[in-house]
Amino acid sequence: MEFKEVVKNRYSCKKYSDRQVEQEKLTSILEAGRLAPTAKNLQEQHIYVIQSAEKLAVIDQLTPCRYGAPTVLAVAFDKNNVFTYPGEKRDSGVEDATIVATHLILAAADEGVDSCWINYFDPDKAAELLGLPENEEVLMIMDLGYAAEGAGPLPNHTSRKPLSETVTYL
Repeated sequence: MEFKEVVKNRYSCKKYSDRQVEQEKLTSILEAGRLAPTAKNLQEQHIYVIQSAEKLAVIDQLTPCRYGAPTVLAVAFDKNNVFTYPGEKRDSGVEDATIVATHLILAAADEGVDSCWINYFDPDKAAELLGLPENEEVLMIMDLGYAAEGAGPLPNHTSRKPLSETVTYL
């Protein structure tokens, strides 16, 4: 699919069938995350693939915003392996994990796989319940699968502000 079509047509799916994502497509999606750029190429991301009924039930405990996808990705980053920017107010952890997650979402769309970025959860509780190492922080979780019959974008999906309201040339 052409990139412009991927970004135009991709939407946050909120109703999934139980059809599992094929391993070849899942690997391609995960590879896109692996190739995402990170500050100083630290590659501090860690992606957890959640497919077992037991771990999906844990995700259901964490958020009401899992919409039945048969696969969930949890994108985390190593808090001890980040680049601290000048001024020492920010580091690369959240932004690098966000870039990785965005690559995953766009790669999924390119593969014909639907997704939904979920951030309505307590990241500390997520790390605890998923049994992640103490040095990792969960940025987001992502539903991944195929839309159920009747699913589609929200009515306001194509509503966007004009560039003149979101871009300023200095």
